[in-house]
Amino acid sequence: MAASPAPYPLAFDVEYPAQRDRVTVLLRLFMLLPIVIVFALLDPQSVVSGSDDGEGGGGRNGLVVASATVFLPLVLMRVFRQKHPRWWYDWNLQLSRFGARVGAYALLLRDEYPSTDEEQAVHLDFVYPDATALNRWLPW
Repeated sequence: MAASPAPYPLAFDVEYPAQRDRVTVLLRLFMLLPIVIVFALLDPQSVVSGSDDGEGGGGRNGLVVASATVFLPLVLMRVFRQKHPRWWYDWNLQLSRFGARVGAYALLLRDEYPSTDEEQAVHLDFVYPDATALNRWLPW
């Protein structure tokens, strides 16, 4: 008899609205701009796309340096101390929830404007990792 697999570590659910607002669907592109700008300021890597061919990609170098200043100490903490900082997990969870709300609004799954702090009807959760159970030489 085979052992049951472990539950999937990510849970995502969007509640289906009972009634849709057709006016906001027509104006969605214009209403989406301010919240996408806020999301791009918080997570610029998620909205930056294309190849870095040397033309107009000067902002990415600063983004790489800024990301490395946060990422490298955290990787070293996981490798040498076998700790996964709770604040890093909480930041990533809340940023992912905010991105899911913006994505659900952009894809016309929900009609209410995405909140920056309330969960609303888009639910996203993932399991806090046990850093001691991970291989210290394979932190990512």
